[in-house]
Amino acid sequence: MRMRSQIFAASDDVLSIDFLLLPEFSLLSFASAVEPLRAANRVSGRTLYRWRVLSSDGAMVLTSSGLQIAVDGAFEPQTTSDTLVVVAAFNVARHAGPSVMKGLRQCARRRLPLGGVESGAFVLAMAGVLAGRRATTHWEDLASFSDSFPDIDVSSSRYVVDGDRFTSGGASPTLDMMLDLIRLRQGYGLALSVASVFIYERAHAGEDPQPSLSLGRLDWFEPRLAAAIRLIESQIDEPQTISALSARLGISRRTLETLFVSHVGQSPQDFVRGMRLEAARRLVLESRDNMTSVATNCGFQSASAFARAFRHRYGTSPSQARKAHRGL
Repeated sequence: MRMRSQIFAASDDVLSIDFLLLPEFSLLSFASAVEPLRAANRVSGRTLYRWRVLSSDGAMVLTSSGLQIAVDGAFEPQTTSDTLVVVAAFNVARHAGPSVMKGLRQCARRRLPLGGVESGAFVLAMAGVLAGRRATTHWEDLASFSDSFPDIDVSSSRYVVDGDRFTSGGASPTLDMMLDLIRLRQGYGLALSVASVFIYERAHAGEDPQPSLSLGRLDWFEPRLAAAIRLIESQIDEPQTISALSARLGISRRTLETLFVSHVGQSPQDFVRGMRLEAARRLVLESRDNMTSVATNCGFQSASAFARAFRHRYGTSPSQARKAHRGL
């Protein structure tokens, strides 16, 4: 009998996957998970993958963009055959009720491989089935994920496969993960053919980090700017002057300023300030950190300086934004 934990391994068996969709899931992330399977069947000319689409109660599911998606039925853990993948994005604590938690634990006891796409990792973690494992989630939520589940080895990788658990950080990383699944099961040839169906020219390895800003093809035509952005991202909590940044990159301050204005439409100072505020806003909304800690972790000199910058950009105080997000 095939070991279910070895789904990321060479096999001629048909793999059946149940996708459990939670309300407010990302349609693009789900498509990135299921469309490569469809393409693999089509390109190979035979059925390599089967799948079902489920909801917690068998009813249609509302996506994050407001579309209603029909499903094949309700999630019943005893009927899942090969593997289960949870696809989720927003407000998972509200949508993953006791029946979902119980069902995931039952699947874990059956030693079924379990996957989480985007915030699906949060759902698996809430059920206690990621304890002691490496896992990832969308880059916006990595800090709160790590804070909420200290028993999980949280990684910033695009996707992580740890035994019979696998998690991905969003739409593009999920496509990478599914292409890797196809590569490991059926070989490079089919994986490359599936990638070409989607005109996907640059698949990433799972351990590649998730950038908080998608750099696209910036590496190709302006690698100096791409390097600057990555350096800013990696040191978001360490204020540094533009002169110091340009010196580390080996270019002049004037050159760095020209690159940002030409390609980003902002000065380096405005870009850095915006990145810090976006990072701080995610912590305000998704973590329980106090505002002084948020300010420090995002490179602001004080909580008051952070509060002023936050209000100027978002029209409300950090505390008010947190209360509104939590419906208080």
